[in-house]
Amino acid sequence: MTQQRISPVLIVHGGAWAIPDDMVEAHQRGVRAAMAAGWKLLADGENALAAVEAAVVAMEDDETFDAGRGSFLTSDGRVQLDALMMDGKTLRAGGIGCVEHIRNPIRLAHKVLTESPHVYLVAEGAERFATEHGIALCDNNELIIPREVERLRCFKAAGKPDSTFAGASAEVSPATSHDTVGAVALDASGNLAAATSTGGTLNKTPGRVGDSSLIGCGCYADNMKAAVSCTGWGEPIMKLVLGKWACDRVQEGDAPQVVAQQAIIYLKNRLNGHGGMILLDKKGRIGAFHSTPRMVWGFKNAKREHVRVEDSVTKHPR
Repeated sequence: MTQQRISPVLIVHGGAWAIPDDMVEAHQRGVRAAMAAGWKLLADGENALAAVEAAVVAMEDDETFDAGRGSFLTSDGRVQLDALMMDGKTLRAGGIGCVEHIRNPIRLAHKVLTESPHVYLVAEGAERFATEHGIALCDNNELIIPREVERLRCFKAAGKPDSTFAGASAEVSPATSHDTVGAVALDASGNLAAATSTGGTLNKTPGRVGDSSLIGCGCYADNMKAAVSCTGWGEPIMKLVLGKWACDRVQEGDAPQVVAQQAIIYLKNRLNGHGGMILLDKKGRIGAFHSTPRMVWGFKNAKREHVRVEDSVTKHPR
């Protein structure tokens, strides 16, 4: 019996925060390019893992976002990157943390998923694994851009603390940039995948890892449930294991749009956290919601495409 072909779906986000008016066009352009890269593979019959990797790579290469080149700097002025990819069919995942010499961390995360018996590699060990598996290292200075050097200088000059502070800090607000990038996809074989990549928060303590690269927190995929990518203030998201929380509720029968809204409200009510989420189930139903002033995201299926920066009061398409 011939397996029924599924209509593919791709959702991409480029962060949730108070995106300034003069950066809206760049965010839309970046997400649109990511959508095009991922969708081309899905349309050609490639699997969901390949599609989310291509979408995230496009945003890692775009200096607009806090991922890859152009990421926020640590308190000592370096770039440290985290990423995760997960396969909903097998539940295999590949995560990397605190790498400083990888131009496209999501490519390394994919290598960990497919070629390592482990789920997570960090720092020098992750970079050694990269060179052993054909991924070239780069100088950390190649990842640093003048905009971020100046941003860190201004931040420190204002006497602000480490912005990763996990308490009720006024410094961690919806206005704080969370340009973490992510993608979720459903391919023609009915398999789900999710991917996230980030440079973390501005002035973070060296060695800090956020939610984006932690399985079940900022990223998760399970064919029996859903695929999710989160963006926002990482510490509260980690405490609630918010990605898997959302996927579990989709499995219980709730629609992804309803669950995405519930998850972000839960984040706010339980820990005064903020952020955004994209969510996709095995039926191709989508969800997206955020509590920050704006979130940039987009989706595409065979019939419809949507890419825009949306205000928090905007109703999201289902």
